[in-house]
Amino acid sequence: MDLSFSREEIAFRDEVRAFFKSALPRDIQRRQYRGQFIQKADYVTWHRILTEKGWVAPEWTPEWGGTGWSAAQLYIFAEEMHRAYAPQQRSQNINLVGNVLVAFGTEAQKKKFLPRVANMDYFFCQGFSEPGAGSDLAGLKTRAENQGDHYLVNGQKIWTSGAHLSDWMFGLFRTDPNARKQKGISYLLIDMSSPGVTVRPIISLDGAHHLNEVFFNNVRVPLENRVGEENRGWDYAKFLMGNARATVARVGLSKARIAKAKALAATVTQDGGALAENARFREKLAAIEVELKALEITNMRAIASKRKSNDTKLDPKSSVLKMKGSELQQITTEILLDVAGPHAMARQTDFYECRSDETVGPDWAAATAHSYFIARAVSIFSGTNEVQRNIVAKAILGL
Repeated sequence: MDLSFSREEIAFRDEVRAFFKSALPRDIQRRQYRGQFIQKADYVTWHRILTEKGWVAPEWTPEWGGTGWSAAQLYIFAEEMHRAYAPQQRSQNINLVGNVLVAFGTEAQKKKFLPRVANMDYFFCQGFSEPGAGSDLAGLKTRAENQGDHYLVNGQKIWTSGAHLSDWMFGLFRTDPNARKQKGISYLLIDMSSPGVTVRPIISLDGAHHLNEVFFNNVRVPLENRVGEENRGWDYAKFLMGNARATVARVGLSKARIAKAKALAATVTQDGGALAENARFREKLAAIEVELKALEITNMRAIASKRKSNDTKLDPKSSVLKMKGSELQQITTEILLDVAGPHAMARQTDFYECRSDETVGPDWAAATAHSYFIARAVSIFSGTNEVQRNIVAKAILGL
């Protein structure tokens, strides 16, 4: 099994690296490096740069703007994006609703939505979780009653990232309350400006507003906004979540954080010497690097396997990548927290009356605690790690 890149793939890596160096706006790169939230305007700017290059949605079919890249090229592209501190394409737009529309949407839906999704003319949020239906997503209860030419939607979604900024929501809704719970769900696209949609903020542990509750009170959704067949939304959601798990390891992101920790530790003094020379810190850093290298090799094995089989089915190893990748993303925010020390939360946010834009320590340290707090949720994204362990036990270990 060949785990090395070919000469063509190395040349592709150099091309991608050069593009990010020349095309990525420096102000966006600086915010990304500092661990600040990427704003909607930043996403719009970056998406349109990538769209002009033809790289905004590489996994889509070429007919709809995809690149036709191999699994290795997709991996290289993602790693170089993290290495350059470029924002990833907005997942809700490209990886989630975009991939589902490419696979299951009608021609009319593709023509209407895909160009606007790619160009960020439409900013999407994901309406899945509900009170009482998070990890057990199939237990959702928000109803969408078929009224002939439209659905009437009533209920609530929660933890909806970016709903307050979004033009549209893609989501799962109960269309047959009498069917087995996985069989009575449909996948709908909802215009967030529709009468009856109410968005309320949830302020998270990091003090920021990116989460929301969304309420639906007799919201009319045209029948043409259903993706695929009625009551088959669970199948589309499994496809969507599978794609998300395959990319959630983010090896490049963790590698970038480790490189950042190493560089900064040489500038930080603790206990009378440079932190980079502290034996306990070096030991911790080495242990993370070993685990990260193992994850990278596992990721490369999955790529090599896909090269050989050319199979479009989801590899259950994606659950391993998701579990270990999310854990390492959390650990790498912890090591940066060690480097930042007491300066890790020097900047307040708009949600504190004592807000200050002045840092009391190094500029790079100001959002370190914020990054640490938000990373606590990574092990929940795309299906909790507990659910992934069940998948591994059944699909890989045969238990």
